[in-house]
Amino acid sequence: MSITPTEKKIIELLQKEDQRALNLLYEHYSSSLYGVILKITINEEIAEDALQETFVKVWKNARKYDPSKAKLFTWLFRIARNTAIDKLRSFNNRFQKEVQIDTSNVYILPSSNLNQDVLDIKEHVGRLEEKYQVVLKALFFEGMTQQEASEELDIPLGTIKSRLKIGLRELKKVYDP
Repeated sequence: MSITPTEKKIIELLQKEDQRALNLLYEHYSSSLYGVILKITINEEIAEDALQETFVKVWKNARKYDPSKAKLFTWLFRIARNTAIDKLRSFNNRFQKEVQIDTSNVYILPSSNLNQDVLDIKEHVGRLEEKYQVVLKALFFEGMTQQEASEELDIPLGTIKSRLKIGLRELKKVYDP
């Protein structure tokens, strides 16, 4: 991988958590990242929010960047892409959560068909050990992939998988005694 002098300087500043890195990143990459984000969100306001959030995430994770694993732009691209997807999901969920009373069938569902034990899953997850709770919440309630949870929680992927398996096994004891 060939690294330009500018990239090298940005990487050095990032790893030192030097504020100048953000200025250089914004100057050299913001328009490209904005283009990527806008293609995903197709909304300028959401894209602007996502770009700002991308740079916040970049700054928070500056020390995690490893030039031997990915080029700087690839790392930035992944953060921008994931942030744009999250923003778009969040935006879409807001509209889907608006209940349309006249078309809703919530009032005609017989309550006898609902498994009351399953309705309190968050409560049961909350009773697990913290390390299992964190993984299950990330994967099931926040919609992360195992890889994303590993990166976000700074836990090795294998540990994420083990905690998921054990957490689900513990939940199964509650729902299938």
